[in-house]
Amino acid sequence: MDIREATADDWPAIFPFWSAIVEARETYVYPLGASSELARSIWMEEPPARTVVAVDGDTILGSAKMGPNKPGPGAHIATGSFMVDPAAQGRGAGRALGEHLIAWARAEGYHGIQFNAVVETNTVAVRLWKSLGFEVMTTIPEAFASASHGLVGLHIMYQKLY
Repeated sequence: MDIREATADDWPAIFPFWSAIVEARETYVYPLGASSELARSIWMEEPPARTVVAVDGDTILGSAKMGPNKPGPGAHIATGSFMVDPAAQGRGAGRALGEHLIAWARAEGYHGIQFNAVVETNTVAVRLWKSLGFEVMTTIPEAFASASHGLVGLHIMYQKLY
């Protein structure tokens, strides 16, 4: 598995799993029913952000976007978002993308990494981020309307890098 910069040519392979994950209403706060164009503008951000893909040969297993969490005085803290194609789950793409984000943020001189909205019932992601050194700093109760669990909390997670 390799991690590389995402290109415009990758979007047609990313959008189907991006859309399926968002429409499932279990893990992301992105708009439901988003067109490919809107979704692309959300996911394929311009610098200083970047978007990468995890690939096995010509197959895209997942994607991540990363960059400063906030502009100006908050730009020393990175953030990231991750999606793994459900058909590729269990192959280590999420971990590889998370490790890539951490290495990238360190190399870019970020002080830490903040995840703003990790759905508390997304136990696979919470377990992965904890195993990579992130901590749950707080949980906003009932901040996410899960399709299967109703109103659940959103974790704010953080890892100090320096």
